[in-house]
Amino acid sequence: MANTILEVKNLVKYFPIKKGVFRKTVGWVKAVDDISFNIFEGETVGLVGESGCGKTTTALSILRLEEPTGGQIKFDGRDILKMKKDDMRKERKNMQIIFQDPYSSLNPRMKIKDIIAEGIKTHKIKGGRQVYKRVGELLELVGISPEFMDRFPHEFSGGQRQRIGIARALALEPKIIMCDEAVSALDVSIRSQIINLLKDLQNKFNLTYLFVAHDLSVIKYISDRIVVMYLGKIVEIAEKHELFNNTIHPYTRALISAVPVPNPDYQKERIILQGDVPSPVDPPKGCRFHPRCANATEKCSQSEPKLIEVKKGHFVACHI
Repeated sequence: MANTILEVKNLVKYFPIKKGVFRKTVGWVKAVDDISFNIFEGETVGLVGESGCGKTTTALSILRLEEPTGGQIKFDGRDILKMKKDDMRKERKNMQIIFQDPYSSLNPRMKIKDIIAEGIKTHKIKGGRQVYKRVGELLELVGISPEFMDRFPHEFSGGQRQRIGIARALALEPKIIMCDEAVSALDVSIRSQIINLLKDLQNKFNLTYLFVAHDLSVIKYISDRIVVMYLGKIVEIAEKHELFNNTIHPYTRALISAVPVPNPDYQKERIILQGDVPSPVDPPKGCRFHPRCANATEKCSQSEPKLIEVKKGHFVACHI
């Protein structure tokens, strides 16, 4: 079995709600509330759920771009939450991110050669002429001609900008990359190109991905294992084929039923969830999904289910 490269234990991230002249804290947004999972070296873990379930906050907290409220994050066996700023800064070259919006994630005032070279210079990976030689190599890797390195971001399309974002993430030769909705802002025709590029780069450099998305068809294609989140909690974890063929949690079933089937003659049965997603400020007592679950019992509204292994590698948080 591959080595565990990332281990997340009891991760919590609350955002304070402040009101009044003195900005007094009157409540908390429980964006991520006590979640645990791990990622093995060289695999892709898909993190999926509705908007607002805490997917992006989880990815940002792992990188400490959002400082976690509590928990433990071990990267290569080291607890990064205990690291001082200087040590964390050195560790960052091993942990990179590809942002969702290719338009706002690139500095419009910088040429793309300087955007990609910034990290190389900061971490002193290359020096002198070797810096821009490396930039040219990275651009070729992601399918952009090095001749364009003196151009500004506005001179590229959305798909090309995302390729530049990928080149920037690769510049520091990281071990793990967080892909935060990396293809959701792109045209459908471009998405497959970017996803295939990410898979090719993974095979070439033995990269590890945490792939955040809400599109289950994309997640199924790129992931090895899938983590399903709902309202700050993990409800199911399984290998992708196991998750799709032997779905256990009612919320996961509803998500899978919403995936379009490319056959106009096939009538797929949809599971329509009732009501809205509850507020993360005041989540329901017990199982957070119970107000929208057709199978909920009294126990579901009273006690919170624990994430347990019901089959080898298949974890579920459900009383039923």
